[in-house]
Amino acid sequence: MLWILTQDDKSIINVKEVSIDGKKIEGIIGSASLDHWSKVIGKYDTKERTNEVLQDMFTKLAEHENNVITYEMPKN
Repeated sequence: MLWILTQDDKSIINVKEVSIDGKKIEGIIGSASLDHWSKVIGKYDTKERTNEVLQDMFTKLAEHENNVITYEMPKN
């Protein structure tokens, strides 16, 4: 289970999947059939920075063996 504090500090959400859309990182919070519901959890100045943040999230996930992981989206 991955809980994320969004970049704007206005939401803590449980995400099932994280993906990049240009300079935004989206958290998939649910899906049904062909639809999925997502929320922008962070937006960055460059695609390179967006990729760095995603890699940082992956590293944190890989370092933890427990079932509940929290992550705070970087402001920049």
